[in-house]
Amino acid sequence: MNILICDDEALARSRLQRMVEKAELGEVIAQAEHGAQALELIEKFSPDVVLMDIQMPVMDGLEAARHLASWDTPPAIIFCTAYDEYAIAAFDVSAVGYLLKPVRLEDLKAALSKLTKINKVQALTLNKQQARSHISVKTHSGVQLVPVDNIRLFRADHKYVSVFHQFGELLIDDSLKELEDEFGGVFVRVHRNALVNTKSITGLEKQDDASFALRLTDIEESVPVSRRHIAAIRKLLKAL
Repeated sequence: MNILICDDEALARSRLQRMVEKAELGEVIAQAEHGAQALELIEKFSPDVVLMDIQMPVMDGLEAARHLASWDTPPAIIFCTAYDEYAIAAFDVSAVGYLLKPVRLEDLKAALSKLTKINKVQALTLNKQQARSHISVKTHSGVQLVPVDNIRLFRADHKYVSVFHQFGELLIDDSLKELEDEFGGVFVRVHRNALVNTKSITGLEKQDDASFALRLTDIEESVPVSRRHIAAIRKLLKAL
């Protein structure tokens, strides 16, 4: 069993690795200091299981797990945390392990013996948590993380959604409805196929055909606003 350990404390990582190796529970193939680094290493090494802390800088364990829930073949996750209230509040799915620090060998053995990958029920539970700070995209060069603050527009196009961000464009599998539910406090629906970052709006323009479109930071083309959404957009712009 290949194992990746993710914890921002070097001593905690070392302790878990010694425990795994001494008890011959598997092979630790990589270590990460936070969730974002874990995603990169998981894409690179494809571990069977991740021993994941929850509270970490850059990206916490819960957000990393939400990203992994959308992958086709995610590793199993066992949360190792000093705060039992986080695990209890985040999940009620018995297939995932939750170990309190300091992790005991017998508890780790028990968790590893009943591992399972993230399933749809767990993914739904994860998606109810606080909105992600990044969007993760698997590319030919690895996992690319785009800060949500840098995203200007989500636009649906058939089965994919295009992510227009500060430096370019990417495709993701998330549906526009899922993104609207998750980022409703930051993005606003302006059309049946478009969500825009309210902080990126620079103006509202009337078109030759009497329709309206928004101008966004870093986006050359304007974004059409449908008739059903124009009143809400005008109200929003007055409040900004």
